[in-house]
Amino acid sequence: MKTPSNIRYLAIEGVIGVGKSSLAELLGQRLDATLLMEDFGQNPFLKSFYENPEAWAFQTQLFFLLSRFQKLQDTFSQEDIFRPLVVSDYTIEKDRIFAVQNLSEHELALYDKVAAALQQEVVKPDFVVYLQASVPTLIERIKQRDREMERKIEPSYLLALSEQYNRHFLHYQDAPVMIVNTDNIDFVNNEMDLENLIKEICKCPLGLSFYAPQSSNR
Repeated sequence: MKTPSNIRYLAIEGVIGVGKSSLAELLGQRLDATLLMEDFGQNPFLKSFYENPEAWAFQTQLFFLLSRFQKLQDTFSQEDIFRPLVVSDYTIEKDRIFAVQNLSEHELALYDKVAAALQQEVVKPDFVVYLQASVPTLIERIKQRDREMERKIEPSYLLALSEQYNRHFLHYQDAPVMIVNTDNIDFVNNEMDLENLIKEICKCPLGLSFYAPQSSNR
């Protein structure tokens, strides 16, 4: 399986715990793509943010914005003729979703000035896969991976974040978007679920499309 030749940059998106990094890694293996992955451990402010969001939101968000931008620039400045497809587990535009959710009015105004300057140079994806899941599913997946800094995440925060994500990607104009409901599939542990999902992704339909699969175990 492979994506159409005009797809050079495929981005996987979704809320905390939905499985975007896992899917990006699996796609990278199956499609022989260059992987562009976030490393949350590199953000020195993230642990403090989860403990005291109001005090550490701005530093955390600015670090993510700049590091995401730098990784995109570094990746696309080096052509790989043997791996022409890049798969990432983020889009830089989603950074503002967290900014709106977490920053004060004055912090957001300053953040927007920095982001606007960077957006002029940033590489946009050719296709976006937006993974959705209900809050109970997200909570269960977050518990399963058991990252210490995520243990205090409240369901209300995940719900608000999901609503922001939905609004953002339902009106996203920079690339076609496939919205995938993942509540009833396990593409990490179920090979058939993964195969079916990859087949749908590789079609890369234009515009806004929806995929709501049922597990192959059912």
